Amino acid sequence: MQTLTVERKIGKQSVLLEKDIMLLSSATVAGPKEGLGPLSADFDRICSDNIIKEKSFERAECHMLEEACYLALGKAKLTPEDIDLFIAGDLLNQVVTASFCARKLAIPFLGIYGACSTFAEGLSLGAMLIEGGFAKHILTGTSSHNCSAERQYRYPTEYGFQRPGYAQWTATGAGAVVLGSGGEGPRVESITTGKVVDTGIKDPLALGTAMAGAAADTIYNHFRDLDRNPSYYNIILTGDLGGVGKKLNEDILAAKGYDIQANYADCGVLLYYPHQKAGPGASGCASSALVFLGHFYRKMMAKELRKVLLVATGALHSPTTVLQQESIPCIAHAVSLEI
Repeated sequence: MQTLTVERKIGKQSVLLEKDIMLLSSATVAGPKEGLGPLSADFDRICSDNIIKEKSFERAECHMLEEACYLALGKAKLTPEDIDLFIAGDLLNQVVTASFCARKLAIPFLGIYGACSTFAEGLSLGAMLIEGGFAKHILTGTSSHNCSAERQYRYPTEYGFQRPGYAQWTATGAGAVVLGSGGEGPRVESITTGKVVDTGIKDPLALGTAMAGAAADTIYNHFRDLDRNPSYYNIILTGDLGGVGKKLNEDILAAKGYDIQANYADCGVLLYYPHQKAGPGASGCASSALVFLGHFYRKMMAKELRKVLLVATGALHSPTTVLQQESIPCIAHAVSLEI
């Protein structure tokens, strides 16, 4: 019997990439609330309202993802015909935002779902497919919309639902990136695929608390697999734990022997000013996509940051599982980027 040799696998959950798989271009389309935040200057486009002349919030979300994809293609000087695969996902049932966007792009499509970890999942899969020689250029993207997510997971915003102080704000926006072998841009250096972690949290509004365990587990295994410590990176960036989950993640990792406070930030905390009343910060697929592809991508291109560990987190619940009193399983995927 032939023995399969896994040449790129490192440790339990990680892979090292040999080829120069680059983020050739990035594009971001932000909602109006996000456009009033501290990172507004880093976004390619800021929408003036939440519906942008569409018939529904869901259609507006699709519009944003489509625009981000075409902007990313334009920056890379590519057309949809030059792209081998479109990998995308979102928060809505049956990933309809990504699917409807794929309908317009007419690119071979892989729809994915990792909740708010979808951006890192798309980067991971795209990079590994190019590394394996299965594609030359891949477009990957994600989106979320506060009003479409609220309607699906909780209540329509028109109901005036009273949010507790620990509830995060689903970010409105979309991000897209073109991946290719060679060229200019941050390089995908390694990937750590997360395991599902369930700490028993049942409150669907306490997502930062629920996801912190998954973030800590993936970061811990990334360090162990690759024999690294936090100081290896200029910054360690989680996707959307918010202030509550960020502190919990720090505490869990400190108990495991890793102090990350000196170079750790969370996209959900960075996206809004305190006076914007977003609770402990942002959540949603757009949180990590907007903050990384808008702000940190630019910093890497300017050589202000050379090594970034992006860890996007996702809560894998649904309205049905919440009503059935199930706890919330969570996931986190890590992508190490260098320039």
